[in-house]
Amino acid sequence: MLGRNAAGLFWMFRYLERSENTARIMQAGHRIFLTKTNSGYEDWASILDASSLRKIFEEKHSDFDAFKVRNFVLRDGNNPSSVLSCITKARENARMVRTVLTREVFEAVNETYLLLKEVLKRPVNDRNLVKTLALIRRQSGLVRGSLHGTMLRNDIYEFARLGTFVERADYTSRILDMKYYVLLPSISLVGSSMDNRQWENVLRSVSAYRSYRWLNESEMNPQGICKFLILDSRFPRSLIFCCQQLSLNLKLLVREYNQKFNSAKLSRVLLKELETYTIEDIFKKGLHEFLVNCRSNLNQISNQIEIDFGFYSS
Repeated sequence: MLGRNAAGLFWMFRYLERSENTARIMQAGHRIFLTKTNSGYEDWASILDASSLRKIFEEKHSDFDAFKVRNFVLRDGNNPSSVLSCITKARENARMVRTVLTREVFEAVNETYLLLKEVLKRPVNDRNLVKTLALIRRQSGLVRGSLHGTMLRNDIYEFARLGTFVERADYTSRILDMKYYVLLPSISLVGSSMDNRQWENVLRSVSAYRSYRWLNESEMNPQGICKFLILDSRFPRSLIFCCQQLSLNLKLLVREYNQKFNSAKLSRVLLKELETYTIEDIFKKGLHEFLVNCRSNLNQISNQIEIDFGFYSS
């Protein structure tokens, strides 16, 4: 496959996943803020910190007003990671690789772009926030379903899935990081009813609440939730599940092209590291430090994928 087609597929699905996960991280922040009695501007800034958008936001705004943060994250065209920007770039990439996509996938992306462009044309306020976030997640699921249901399982499919899982792993780590190090107002509240409600909201924001409760009927604690979202390979948004899929997709591309790729080696190293860790090891090392290190490794893998498959050389 031409490098530009591989790049188009990879980034198309990274942007689609990013748009959904941006909505999820906004949902996590919004739900957690509702459980706090003294929410302030800095609480809204935590969403920007978790998404690495604070610096860009501060270039345009002088305070962290809820309305400003919400619309910057969801619909500001000057924010390269806003939902509207991501959907626009996903559609641009879809048009570039139109000939390798099924009609169903292309139409799902195009429909998502047109619908969200219309919805996000207007400011998002308290009344329509939840409905808007649900729509963003639903449209992402529509594209993903079209991919699974109509595409051949060949290199085209593998590049699409690589983009999805790099982005998904990154954002699962960000949602955990936002809760553990930014949003809890005081160390004295660890283990309190407020703390437990916030962790429950984190589960809900990644569609994990029911699955977690099936497996852990009566336990709702930070260590158990982190173990589930980091190390449980049965949950499709856990870090280890995403890394397993990355390693598998790259392994299939190694077989497809009959070549060795450094990105495949890096993905195996990261997966091996996750497989050898216990949640006690992670908490002993420091959850924040562990998550930052994971994101750094994922970024390295993403960069190496671009090099290995000549994304911009053809």
